[in-house]
Amino acid sequence: MRQSIGARFAVLRLRDFRIFVGGYATSVLGTMMAGVALAFAVLESGGSPATLSYVLAARIVPMVAILPVAGVLGDRFPRRLVMIWADVLRAGTQAAIAVLFFVGDPDLTVLLVLAAAGGLGEAVFRPSFDGLVPQLVPPAQRHEANTFLGLLQSGATVAGPALAGALVVFTSPATVLLIDAITYLPSIATLLLLRTPDPEPGTRTTMLREMREGWRVFASLPWLWTITLQFTLFNLLLWAPYLVLGPVSADRFYGGAGAWGAISATYGAGAIIGGFVVLGWKPARPLLVATAATILWAAPSAALAARTPLLLVCAGALIAGIVSSVFGTLWMTAIQQRVPAEAMSRVNSYVVFGSFSVGPIGLALAGPAATATSITTVLSVGVAWQLVSGLFLLTLPAIRNLRQPIPDDETAPSEKATATA
Repeated sequence: MRQSIGARFAVLRLRDFRIFVGGYATSVLGTMMAGVALAFAVLESGGSPATLSYVLAARIVPMVAILPVAGVLGDRFPRRLVMIWADVLRAGTQAAIAVLFFVGDPDLTVLLVLAAAGGLGEAVFRPSFDGLVPQLVPPAQRHEANTFLGLLQSGATVAGPALAGALVVFTSPATVLLIDAITYLPSIATLLLLRTPDPEPGTRTTMLREMREGWRVFASLPWLWTITLQFTLFNLLLWAPYLVLGPVSADRFYGGAGAWGAISATYGAGAIIGGFVVLGWKPARPLLVATAATILWAAPSAALAARTPLLLVCAGALIAGIVSSVFGTLWMTAIQQRVPAEAMSRVNSYVVFGSFSVGPIGLALAGPAATATSITTVLSVGVAWQLVSGLFLLTLPAIRNLRQPIPDDETAPSEKATATA
């Protein structure tokens, strides 16, 4: 199903979504800049690669661990307010880290505590973000809304590191970290400007009970938990090894960091292309298309495992980038269409937690596993998993038979009235 050009961009006529997108675009660009800046800040201050690993782990581990609780916060309190406080926490911790590097070589313990606090802010923000978007956009336009947000993220993935690299050269890593802290301010401002009323809170129970209720909704949707389980092992077996062994392969077989930069940039470009491919395209069986596409996510790993020419590796990365946008849009739209609004944040927290919980293990084990066997062996295992798991999921009726809702039922009159030119 294809839409006219005007219909594809109509979602930007919604005042609240348009304002929200402006603030989010700024903050996500800053976030993508921060990764490069933090790495150089740690290394230039005398830190070792192991020190950088500790700092990154200090951010990721708490972020994953707190997600189920963060989901409850997003369903229990007004999501805008939860996101505002999360942005305040992220801005404050990033500014503090920048100041530490401005004044000298920071104490590692203090740096780890601040990194962990920033990870907590990210964990609190994400489930409420996933729950707020359906509040801003009527059901019939959520597909386009998710596509635009995906395009923003893809564009930031390409532009953020490049801009950060240039700024690091002409200023300093600490300056870029401070800029990242400042980019949260427009996000806070736009959240304050939203007119969308917060949903009425339900009957208050204990947080543990609300977590269990969210789990029951998650577990009641077979298509949801099976794909989440697939992505748990996707991150463990395919993507984490790719992120670790891709740079190693580039260094050993393709001439160094420049080759990995080209591969990463091509993936980002593919994600942008994929966003335009899926913009306005609503296949009748979205999860069938999305799941079939995910098989091709293994393309760059397969090219690296076979040690094909760099041009073919980049082609594989381009395909994987396209797949990431197509899957992300169709997947998130399916969730928003079928998960009750009052449980959206909790359910999405379980999706994110399940998908990424074992990713750090994959990052830690990929290098030793390649040393014990070979780069080709580890990457090939991931490719085989993605092929087999994708084909298996395509046989499941819950995924194969899930269809787009009937258009007349997608937009409630009250929701239509929220659109403004």
